[in-house]
Amino acid sequence: MSNLALERASNRSRVLSQAVVEASKRLKVTSTDLGAILGFSQPTSSRLLNQRYAIQERSKEWELSAHFVRLYRSLSSLVGGDDELAKDWLTSPNNAFNKQTPINFIKRVDGLIYACEYLDAQRSIV
Repeated sequence: MSNLALERASNRSRVLSQAVVEASKRLKVTSTDLGAILGFSQPTSSRLLNQRYAIQERSKEWELSAHFVRLYRSLSSLVGGDDELAKDWLTSPNNAFNKQTPINFIKRVDGLIYACEYLDAQRSIV
């Protein structure tokens, strides 16, 4: 891989990692919950939140991270950018998620994908 390709991959990794950190902070997602959502340990999640770890491109965690950011963007759009309301939605039982809280539902890959699709569908109604 050329130096330019390595630099671009590094930049993409940095951008997605920072987007995950920002979404996590805005939604007040703990490092334990974030690790469960993205599929890595709590210590790794903590390093990510402290910007001492970057998500590796072409990995499962990369794909899950992209979906997590997608979930945040869709949810933020629905609540008019009100992060407190978005956090409340994420932590409140919801009939669309079998009366589970979305934060627990998205700890499974199929739950994260379903939540993204659900929010996208809700946005299309608005």
